[in-house]
Amino acid sequence: MPVFDRLSALPALPFAQLPSPLESLPRLQAELSPRLTLLVKRDDAIGFGFGGNKVRKLRLVAAHAVADGADTLITCGGIQSNHARATAAFAARLGLRCILVANGAPQAAPTANALLARLLGAEMRYVRTREERAPAMAAAAAECTHGGGRPVVIPLGASTPLGAAAYSLAVGELLQQHQAPDVIVHATSSGGTQAGLVAGCRLQGLATRVIGVSADDPANAIEAEVRRILRGLETLAGLDSGAFGDVPVEVDDRFVGSGYGQPTPGSIESQRLAARREALFLDNTYTAKAMAGLIERAGAGEFDGATVVFWHTGGQVGLFA
Repeated sequence: MPVFDRLSALPALPFAQLPSPLESLPRLQAELSPRLTLLVKRDDAIGFGFGGNKVRKLRLVAAHAVADGADTLITCGGIQSNHARATAAFAARLGLRCILVANGAPQAAPTANALLARLLGAEMRYVRTREERAPAMAAAAAECTHGGGRPVVIPLGASTPLGAAAYSLAVGELLQQHQAPDVIVHATSSGGTQAGLVAGCRLQGLATRVIGVSADDPANAIEAEVRRILRGLETLAGLDSGAFGDVPVEVDDRFVGSGYGQPTPGSIESQRLAARREALFLDNTYTAKAMAGLIERAGAGEFDGATVVFWHTGGQVGLFA
């Protein structure tokens, strides 16, 4: 069975409105450079659960959990996690219990993603640090199992080989809308989206560069995670070990600033430009930093003569935190 047929045959829940739009950005393009063609892939416009890249991944990940008989979905993230909000939305639609482990102090009056997660009926548990999330999820799963439940733990960002497969398939979706771009720029953190895009481009035989702009971690840490997911994706797709071993994994960590969720002068400017030129909303944690990376490279002439797709991974709910 051809690889894309194998991936397309993976069970997926029918909640997302796909394909997501592909739009030109003529006014922003004119602001940056007349020598590039700029498009945006609007995964922020996926309607279910306020959209974003996590919805695309959870279509496959949650379908697998349901097939395994899950009655509880457990995952983690920050207080304003897009992934946690999307997981809570899937659980509500499926009639499942949802436990979210968040690092940070609970808000006195929940806002944005935290508010939506509560409205969706998720049970919140709080830990102090990122490092405490995995043990807390394991403890929640053990508690559920002891009570006769069937929990499934979904890793941070649904960044698993199955979640990455959703973005390998998304490359095929893009090619149905437009010829192959020269460059894809997107926000990267837990690695699943980037692994899927890199694999999808390789499987389609594209020379497209995939540039992930880090929202938090150093480039070498994210690259290692992307390559770990790629190895799992090889198995899932029925490929030989090492099939993705030589693919380039480009991670740009120059735009993290003082840390996760913390705006930078460049991200604030990119938010302003995207909103005022194209009515396109970017969030502080992910997409504004990715756009800042795109803007700097465009200004330096790196993308002259190229077609560049900015893959908008969502997150604008965080603007209301």
